[in-house]
Amino acid sequence: MILVPAPDSFTGARRSERFNRSPGVIAIQGPDGHHVVLPDRDGAHRLWLQRVRAGAPMAALVPLDDDVLHRLTGLLRLYRRLNGRPAGPVPRTWTITARLRQRLVPMVRALDGHLAGASYRQIAEALHGPGAIGDGWKTSSRRGQTIRLVKDGLATMKGGYRKLLHGSR
Repeated sequence: MILVPAPDSFTGARRSERFNRSPGVIAIQGPDGHHVVLPDRDGAHRLWLQRVRAGAPMAALVPLDDDVLHRLTGLLRLYRRLNGRPAGPVPRTWTITARLRQRLVPMVRALDGHLAGASYRQIAEALHGPGAIGDGWKTSSRRGQTIRLVKDGLATMKGGYRKLLHGSR
């Protein structure tokens, strides 16, 4: 959520708080503003305060991009929290599915082996154990799975990781 100083005409705008006074808050001052992660039992709020002074009225900046609906949902959650109400659950599309989470570790291990120069067979043996391949390597389902893990690991390394940041939409 991007928070900026509210225009002077917005007299009823909520005034900024000392977000870093809450327990468990992560606050970092960067060259582009103040970054804060507010913990919440239903899912953290990530705030980027640009030129907002303590006690000054705030406004939310919502870029009209492909993520506008996610940003508006985040804004509604933050608004509820700031007003002392439960923020509500994080939308399911913001989370990484259990299946993807289980696949990420072998994918990174396969990518690591590939970047180190290991063959697909060596990677498969490292992932599944030396006896898991058997004699039919060329027709093995483990071979196809290993190749896909390396391919997906490479794609993730080359920018596909950004999809993880958007969740499973």
